[in-house]
Amino acid sequence: MLRIGLLTSGGDCQALNATMRAIVKTVLRNAGEGVGIVGFLDGYQGLIYDRYLTLTPGDFSGILTRGGTILGTSRTPFKRLDIPEEDGIDKVSAMRATYGAHKLDCLFMLGGNGSTKTANRLSEEGLNVIALPKTIDNDTWGTDMTFGFPSAIDVATRCIDDIHTTASSHGRVFVIEIMGHKVGWIPLHAGVAGGADVILIPEIPYDMGNVVRAIERRDQDGGRFAIVVVAEGAISREEAAMKKKAYKAKVAQRVKPSVAYDIAEEIAQRTGREIRVTVPGHTQRGGAPDAADRIFATQCGVEAALGMLEGSYGFMVAQVGGRMRRVPLSEVAGRLKYVDPQCDLVREAKMLGISFGDE
Repeated sequence: MLRIGLLTSGGDCQALNATMRAIVKTVLRNAGEGVGIVGFLDGYQGLIYDRYLTLTPGDFSGILTRGGTILGTSRTPFKRLDIPEEDGIDKVSAMRATYGAHKLDCLFMLGGNGSTKTANRLSEEGLNVIALPKTIDNDTWGTDMTFGFPSAIDVATRCIDDIHTTASSHGRVFVIEIMGHKVGWIPLHAGVAGGADVILIPEIPYDMGNVVRAIERRDQDGGRFAIVVVAEGAISREEAAMKKKAYKAKVAQRVKPSVAYDIAEEIAQRTGREIRVTVPGHTQRGGAPDAADRIFATQCGVEAALGMLEGSYGFMVAQVGGRMRRVPLSEVAGRLKYVDPQCDLVREAKMLGISFGDE
């Protein structure tokens, strides 16, 4: 009998259940023998403390359209992997022991960057591990897309769409904060889809003078309102020039809830305009997966299962140039995929008149 383990790690997203469904259905249909399914609860914590569910095929029925994760999730930071838990347990040794106790043939890990680093560590420890690229941020290196990203774009875009009418009615400038601490994939795509006038992302440090000029230009062109989309990690040119330690100290001293409020206040001071801030927050992780997410999640699940059935391990499923690929975990671990400031979408957005605050 084949025995497989499943766990979902890190921040949740809409297509985790759809991915696990695809893994299980593919294995059951193609294994040619009995299959035992172990679902570890709350990410790597379930593997560390042997908290699990024995799952049946019926548990994966009807979950294609269900957001979140039936297994629960949590964060186990990679940088603390070799630091014992508060109760003294050694994380890596415990995970290795749990894997062995369940006599697993393969562990499928659905997670983002930090989780993938841990998956690579477990692979180096001799476990048969396959990772699947989960993150709304789309910042996992080695794949063109991650599951969770399409749905997050949809949620963020709907937020921007809904703001258009109230912004127009009152003639206001709205600053909308979209998820993206280190990378700006969601605000870039949602900003273009939602018709933003300004998009500020971490990869392109902004100058507030350029942002203000873009808003004033919008007003001169007859626009009653303006939409400024701001990534959580948006950074000014002055901040980008600071040493990392000094910048972290500045962020720690921030009085307002987030960067969007600082930017809104500065725009108000410079323009005299009425400003409002909207933060869709964790709604970007919630709800049902959209059609594109369900399709990509299904592809990831199928390809991961096929890899296991072929005896291939130590890789992350990826999509590169529209084709599904297997990228070695050793190449993925510890690397982020940033927005290229010279990429086609940024260039095309600028041709439309969208400002990124850099010119």
